Amino acid sequence: MSDGAGRREANLPADVPGTPGTPDSRAASAGPEAPAGPRDSAASGGPSASGGPAVPGGPAFSGGPTASGGPTASGDPDAPAGPRDSAASGGPSASGGPAVPGGPAFSGDPDASGDPALSGDPGFCGDLAGDAKLLAGYAAETERRLALLPARPDRTAAEAERAEGLHEDCRAVRHAFLARHADAVYDELTAGRTLRPRLPDLAAEAAVRFPGLVPDVAQLAAEGERLQAHKEGRAIDQGIFFGALLRSPTAGTHLIESMLRPAPGSAARLAEFRRTDRLELPAVLLERRGEGAYVTFRNGHCLNAEDDRLISDLETAVDVALLDDRIRVGVLRGGPVTHRRHAGRRIFSAGINLKELHAGRISFVEFLLGRELGYVNKLARGLLREGPAAAAGTTAGKPWVGVVDAFAIGGGMQLLLVLDRVIAEEGAFLSLPAADEGIVPGLGNLRLTRLTGARTARQVILSGRRIRTSDPAAALLVDEVLPAAALDAAAERAVRELAGPAVAANRAMLTLAEEPLELLRGYLAEFAVVQARRIHSPDVLAKTERHRARSGRAPA
Repeated sequence: MSDGAGRREANLPADVPGTPGTPDSRAASAGPEAPAGPRDSAASGGPSASGGPAVPGGPAFSGGPTASGGPTASGDPDAPAGPRDSAASGGPSASGGPAVPGGPAFSGDPDASGDPALSGDPGFCGDLAGDAKLLAGYAAETERRLALLPARPDRTAAEAERAEGLHEDCRAVRHAFLARHADAVYDELTAGRTLRPRLPDLAAEAAVRFPGLVPDVAQLAAEGERLQAHKEGRAIDQGIFFGALLRSPTAGTHLIESMLRPAPGSAARLAEFRRTDRLELPAVLLERRGEGAYVTFRNGHCLNAEDDRLISDLETAVDVALLDDRIRVGVLRGGPVTHRRHAGRRIFSAGINLKELHAGRISFVEFLLGRELGYVNKLARGLLREGPAAAAGTTAGKPWVGVVDAFAIGGGMQLLLVLDRVIAEEGAFLSLPAADEGIVPGLGNLRLTRLTGARTARQVILSGRRIRTSDPAAALLVDEVLPAAALDAAAERAVRELAGPAVAANRAMLTLAEEPLELLRGYLAEFAVVQARRIHSPDVLAKTERHRARSGRAPA
């Protein structure tokens, strides 16, 4: 994915979102950031951690035991915790009081706050319910200690180091818990894989059933109010969780397939589209012309850069195009933009919106991970087939065409790697400025090499090489290069040529050969962990801070 830093290559003006010099659009903050404390498990609306009744408004889950002793799917109580490390079960409390059953283990000399140091081994024994209690106790003690520190932007170097140590120790415990229990956790959250929750719902349910495993509602709400550089890094904990699930052949495959189902609300939008042949969403326009579904990006104020809103609307539009049996081919194109330098001109995409990243408004689950498992994977594979006649794990896809006006930077270029035909305007260029921006360019590392070869892929990803339509390497990524006036007709011709009945079947076989599900799953497992850390890494945060300083407006 690209952020605005990549736009410096294109000599774009300084006030383009994501380029240095852009004023920060963040509204005044609500004031000092209070560290998130222990959450009320009912806040998420799901079933309580103790097995209490579901709270209205929570994720639509039913059945399955809670980690802390609620009824199992069969109605039996959870198995009691097995033997555990005596220090973990009988160690002193954080305040020096008597042992607290299920509390965290302590070891070594007191830390800078005077508390005894937390043991790196909470005493996991292999029993899910017992280990979940140990994890919850360890995480709760970590949060108690974090709450004693100032908010992140106000910490001294020593306090920042202490907070980072607390986070990393707790993350190591989460890794250890999931190494033992990832499949069992997933089965509880999905009622033995009979439910197919999407990523946000899965994480929300995990926060309720397994306290301390992922950030809860209160912690996420606190993070959502902060600039990226001021966040605690809760997305890293989400990355650990999803990385462990994706690493499992059983849980990971089921999760990938679940994200190939239509997003909530898409079926209702399909009815509207079938009535009018047109669907207007806040950031996307979908139109039917014959057998083609034309998807137009309409984030014109930021050169069609990607943000949470655009990602959500694109998934809806792709779902509708795939669900409508009148549609044989989809077409992606950027709409006209409103930026003063390019006003009225079509632009494909400027990649991720760095302004939004700086402001802390780019979601890890919904955008950075959900994009890859959601609409981009649906472009590549189609929708999951369901019903008695559908073979397990099979999908129904359609061919897709991309029409590139001006440039496709970062996430825009990544989209081209899963399309079946790419038509570009003369003089357009493609770019994955990952080396400059510091984050992982989505699945570009997985997909670019098979199109360009290893050397060119490394030049593009590691050194920021830009591919112009006049470059010989463009032939590896672009099928046709035409004057701007000829692009509309070329898109219509591509729809006619790809609408044949054998095309969808053959593209599915090509995807199977080029990107087997196991290859995708293995990459996504690492991507989830690495990308979550990259968006909170010192170099990326330093870039967002420099961006803020250049804007001339300090955050509240």
